[in-house]
Amino acid sequence: MIDRVEFAVTWGCTGRCKHCSLGDTENTGEHIEYAKLAGMLTRVKTEHPVESVMCFGGEPLLYPEEVRAIFAEAKAAGIPKRQLITNGFFSRDAQKIAETADKLNACATEILLSVDGFHQESIPIEPVRIFAEHAQHVKLHPAWLVSAEDDNPWNVRTREVLAQFPGAPVSKGNVVFPRGNALKYLRGYFPGELPTRSPYDQEPGEEITCLFVCPNGDVRSG
Repeated sequence: MIDRVEFAVTWGCTGRCKHCSLGDTENTGEHIEYAKLAGMLTRVKTEHPVESVMCFGGEPLLYPEEVRAIFAEAKAAGIPKRQLITNGFFSRDAQKIAETADKLNACATEILLSVDGFHQESIPIEPVRIFAEHAQHVKLHPAWLVSAEDDNPWNVRTREVLAQFPGAPVSKGNVVFPRGNALKYLRGYFPGELPTRSPYDQEPGEEITCLFVCPNGDVRSG
């Protein structure tokens, strides 16, 4: 039974992170056009106990209207969790940043803000701070290398970045998986035999519990 639907709004991104599992995916401008998928979530919800919808990328807020359209239908369909993963950097215009955050406040139930040593190597922190000040339901969502407890230079920098958002709740984040850029730039942190299956992958033959919508509109399981 499907209890979750995920939307990769675009693979285009405003960051160039060394831990990114996508690697050097180029921004072709391809992105979800939700008008072509309208009604999808309503139909799935009538047949399955969908509890969660998530938007991510790339950087999904390069296309904020698509994110809002997805969340608006999810809310109308009675899907309780409407989650967004974003690096918070989609504009340098403070007014546009605030307006985008305010519109998300009406439809998103959780915003996971990717801030850490990896993202802040290429992403300026001030626009991200403005977004965090205006957005509701925000949790900082760092990527940890090796583990959250390890004291490697990337994690030390991540702790410094998190300290620039005093009082903000912090999720447990995630641990970098050796794929894409992470395998290219951080290979030395993964000694021994590399894992072949990400914790986010669904095994073939398992019951399908999640639908995954690609930027071109293709729908996959797992």
